[in-house]
Amino acid sequence: MAPGFDRCYRSARPRRLAGPELFSGDYMFNWYVGLLALSGVIMLALAAVRDGQSNTTRGIDAIFGAVYLGYAFYLAFLFDGDSYLIFFQAFILPVVMVVNFFRNRTPKPKLTDTQKAWREYQKAAGRQ
Repeated sequence: MAPGFDRCYRSARPRRLAGPELFSGDYMFNWYVGLLALSGVIMLALAAVRDGQSNTTRGIDAIFGAVYLGYAFYLAFLFDGDSYLIFFQAFILPVVMVVNFFRNRTPKPKLTDTQKAWREYQKAAGRQ
């Protein structure tokens, strides 16, 4: 891995925090956990939408979304305050998935009156 792209930070916070204390102290850690959770939720939402995505893409979105959300849950509630790694590259994947989602969507065609009439004519001719 290239130097400077991952960091090992030490956190001296107590094991279990609740309420406002959860968001005090190591701001980098809190931002990392929050962004991981947000990325996981976004990827799970992308996996839930069926329009314009293959089942494989939806499956990959769901797997990574669950992993991101699970790791955020672990860091927020189960982590004992020792050292942890921050991978900034982890935030590139959700951006790529969102771009891919919007790129692969097929827009609904806007038909003119003539095109609508022609399609109706073709449907009627096919029924006979």
